Amino acid sequence: MLGVFVGAILALSLSVAFSWGGGVAGGGKVEESAEAKAAFHAAPGTCLNWVQPDVSDIHTVPCAQPHLYEVTGVVNIGDKYPAGVPEPGVDEWRDMAMARCTDGAQSYLGKQLDPYGKFTVSALRPGTSEWSDGDRDMRCVLQWAAPGGALQPVTGNAAAQSQAPIWDPGTCLALANKTVGNPIDCTQPHSYEIVATVDLKDHFKDDYPSQKDQAAWLDTECNHDVQGYAGGVDLSEQKLILTWDLREQESWDAGSTLVNCKVGATLPDKSGLAPITGSIRQQAQDAPPAGGQQPVQSSQPGG
Repeated sequence: MLGVFVGAILALSLSVAFSWGGGVAGGGKVEESAEAKAAFHAAPGTCLNWVQPDVSDIHTVPCAQPHLYEVTGVVNIGDKYPAGVPEPGVDEWRDMAMARCTDGAQSYLGKQLDPYGKFTVSALRPGTSEWSDGDRDMRCVLQWAAPGGALQPVTGNAAAQSQAPIWDPGTCLALANKTVGNPIDCTQPHSYEIVATVDLKDHFKDDYPSQKDQAAWLDTECNHDVQGYAGGVDLSEQKLILTWDLREQESWDAGSTLVNCKVGATLPDKSGLAPITGSIRQQAQDAPPAGGQQPVQSSQPGG
């Protein structure tokens, strides 16, 4: 990372649900503003946002406003990297964030960090010049990254909301290498269209339900909800399938009981997801009147 931007940002996503390359790279030869200085030295509980790709406009915002990072703690790594030691590489930063930020994030949240949830641990590191001056403070943050890696805005403190990786009904997710990518306009080729959000706790009020039991209930619930979302659409005629999320025991224990019902399509050879263009809502509007609606075709849940 080039330039003298203090506290150059490094993407350290640690999600176990998805893997992706690239990431957010801060830096570049920019004039550091007072807002940026405050952001890169923010205290735990501070929320940060930016718009520019080089993160040059990073600034603190009230957590009630949309933001991309929430600072959970400040960790000094001087014990492992004393003065005079070269700064770590990307893989080392990632390992340190996982080792030294995860426990703090759980303490900050006041509950278990869902290993399959939407929030992942990342970090802000000292800039090159600050590192040379002996700064060894790493700011641990929580972020929400989409399956394709794009950071998603969060509104409100992380501790006060579900960690379930759900999307609002009407959201479409891009198709990336036969699997799921970032949110995209539904007029563009996509992998899934989200049709409903369901709370497993509405039916399973006590202990964690097996994924077989989840699937059996969601088969009925999602079939009902898709007709509420786009009544009159015949998914089987469109060669579409209805599927849904399932939750792991660790997610249930962390309070992640919300799931999405979604519509997608599979490739003929079953090697992955096929592209869909347009919303099923529009398809339902455009469909000619029929004497009777055929039952929706469902499938085993997909990723």
